[in-house]
Amino acid sequence: MANIKSQKKRIRTNEIARVRNKAIRSELKTLVKHVHAAVEAGDKEAASAAATRVYRALDKAAAKGVIHKNQASNRKSGVQNLVNTIA
Repeated sequence: MANIKSQKKRIRTNEIARVRNKAIRSELKTLVKHVHAAVEAGDKEAASAAATRVYRALDKAAAKGVIHKNQASNRKSGVQNLVNTIA
């Protein structure tokens, strides 16, 4: 454990950020799973609605610095390609 007061605070704030980031990443995975489920069911309307929720969450995560903006863009592209596979 650190002896310096500012370092103790830094440890606490890093832990808070770590837990928050983990929750956001987990939620992103869950939302993408919803898109996969809708695509497998062949429900284009549900897949599009789920994709919209994924886009919003990815943009928020990128804005907060949880993931890089290019990573968010790549993931959105992948989700859209998945939705486009429904005939």
